[in-house]
Amino acid sequence: MSMTMDRLEPVRTAAAWRGDTLSQGDDWIYRLSEAQVSELEKLGVRFVEENPDLRTVQASDYPLVECADAVKEWGEEVDFGRGFLLVRGLRSDLYSDALSSAIYYILGLHMGDPIRQNEMGDLIDHIYATSDKTMDDPTARPSKIRDELVFHSDSSDVVALMCLRPSKAGGASCLVSGAQIYNEILERRPDLASLLLEPFHWDWKRQDHEAPANTYLSPIISIKDGVLSMYAGSTYIFTAQDYPGVPKLTKEQIEVIELFDQITYEEGMAIEMDFRPGDIQWLSNYAALHSRTGFQDFPEPQRRRHLLRLWLSRDTERPVVDGFGKNAVVQVRDKPRDGEEHERSHFNIREVSVPRADTV
Repeated sequence: MSMTMDRLEPVRTAAAWRGDTLSQGDDWIYRLSEAQVSELEKLGVRFVEENPDLRTVQASDYPLVECADAVKEWGEEVDFGRGFLLVRGLRSDLYSDALSSAIYYILGLHMGDPIRQNEMGDLIDHIYATSDKTMDDPTARPSKIRDELVFHSDSSDVVALMCLRPSKAGGASCLVSGAQIYNEILERRPDLASLLLEPFHWDWKRQDHEAPANTYLSPIISIKDGVLSMYAGSTYIFTAQDYPGVPKLTKEQIEVIELFDQITYEEGMAIEMDFRPGDIQWLSNYAALHSRTGFQDFPEPQRRRHLLRLWLSRDTERPVVDGFGKNAVVQVRDKPRDGEEHERSHFNIREVSVPRADTV
């Protein structure tokens, strides 16, 4: 897709923000009331007892009353506001991991439709270090290491993280506004900005070792009907260059990607937050990029940093250009790509709440 420069304009909505401004307040934190926490705990207990099939259970099976207006508010903030918020007040340090996972999945069902995160069909993934590998190692799985992660987008409309246990040190969640990065590029290098709307090859194999192809195509920026969406993660654009048949990046493409990264990491652009037990972060992958600082774990396995991750699709009719992001290649919740479930697949909350022992 190409677009003439006279049609490129800066974003002037709440989605364009700076971290150094937002961090001066905390209105991006939603604190649950006692009544809301009580409702979620009761529903979570029932969910664990009934142990439904995660592929087919519906939000209507576990209706919300006390939390109904809050969930609507969260969705509007994610879709049309800053693009993220942190929900605080759940007491996961007092729950079993199965109960925490159940509450989290119920909220996820009300926020959208969970999608599979890998070829094994995981609907809840575990951010839990099982390896000392670093991101320099092409076999490293970002969710299974302690190394710092670069800013990137995940493969869904919304990515949600729930903290079961924080790290001993480090591991802050970092977010940066995609619209603000775009605004800065448009101001500094308007001659390069339109290149972000052209399709790039992205390394699929490195994101999911069992992916059916080496790469997929997506632009970094989608502008449709006046709505800007962003999909980023330069690491995967550059590593995609190693595969045969992938066109080499031009000098100008490399220049705009490097400028994008430079602006992303400039002081004051990002907001950092430390997760507490029970915190849930809801994030629009169209609006903000996310990363994580490196961290140190406790030596005991049961005390290690442990987050849960959901990928959600949301029926918000957000306009994006064809082939944008990874949504065209991810799998829906109720069935796998090839029709046959992976031998290691689990689809009930009691099993899913335990990290796999066979992934590194």
